[in-house]
Amino acid sequence: MNPNVILRIVFISIILVSEVLSGRDFYGILGVGKRATTNEIKKAYRKLAKEMHPDKNRDDPDANQKFQDLGAAYETLSDSDKRKIYDRGGEEALAKDERNGGGGDPFASFFGGGGSPFGDFFGFEDQRGEREIPRGANIVMDLWVSLEEVYVGNFVELTHNKPVMKPAKGTRKCNCRQEMVTRSLGPGRFQMTQQQVCDDCPNVRFVNEEHHLEFEVEPGMMDGMEHKFVSEGEPHIDGEPGDLVLQIRTFPHPRFERRGDDLYTNVTVSLVDALRGFELDIEHLDGHKVHVSREKMTWPGARIRKKGEGMPNYENNNLVGTMYITFDIDFPKGQLTDEEKATIAEILKQDSKHSVYNGLGGFKSS
Repeated sequence: MNPNVILRIVFISIILVSEVLSGRDFYGILGVGKRATTNEIKKAYRKLAKEMHPDKNRDDPDANQKFQDLGAAYETLSDSDKRKIYDRGGEEALAKDERNGGGGDPFASFFGGGGSPFGDFFGFEDQRGEREIPRGANIVMDLWVSLEEVYVGNFVELTHNKPVMKPAKGTRKCNCRQEMVTRSLGPGRFQMTQQQVCDDCPNVRFVNEEHHLEFEVEPGMMDGMEHKFVSEGEPHIDGEPGDLVLQIRTFPHPRFERRGDDLYTNVTVSLVDALRGFELDIEHLDGHKVHVSREKMTWPGARIRKKGEGMPNYENNNLVGTMYITFDIDFPKGQLTDEEKATIAEILKQDSKHSVYNGLGGFKSS
């Protein structure tokens, strides 16, 4: 065989073997560069997670696998420690690190291994069906954001003081439950009573630790939407902590009112402009200008629509709502002379009209 052909085969084989060993290209899956920041990685993941969700790609037989690959890529690259290991040696290095005890449950080495992180420590096993593990209360907080943030998106950093369970000296009663106890009263006679039974567990104490959390305000988010930080809520001495739940709340805006994906605003123009026409620019939430041009007369309460100038839809940012602009007329103050009044009447050629009607009841002027 030609030596050049042999070299090519060997070279191709080396490339294939290296690709198999290094595993999946997590940066390529997320569509980001190797110097991407954590925020850029999170933003790319959230965008792709919506597009690649199996429910939206039922015709693609590989949809589930692609979605799992996306999740694995995000889990690795969003964790600084895992990312360093992956950058050094790919998925093979990650797998080796896990085999050597890296990653996984941070409580495992301290409390003795798998199952619930508090299992061995508190004296109960993680056996489903026997007893539900108690949980601490959820903490529900309002996260106030500006309309600008909801329009373009933003990353918000939070500092959370969380009570964390630490070992302490001594023991305590834990895992208490009601059990039925049978006692013999004589031949053929038994008595069943219910009593509380507790285990003896190592004592614990709670120490406040400062946790830094990051939350992405995604474009189009609505008031009342929630984001959950798992296990960042109130602790439970015999179980697992609750969750920290953030609820989106939007500050009132001085220029725009949001209703669904639409924006509403009012513009005041002078009487002269209302009669002869005008042009103006409205500064949008991201700074771009919305041009408005009127050549005909504008009456008080007149409304125009600007399609595609509302809020982005949360589920699909390519869909954008409408901006509704309502005009108010600023009438001049002062008095007109008889000559000026006659001139205006001549120009407008409008007859005198007085109509009384129930506007609040939905009636219109006849």
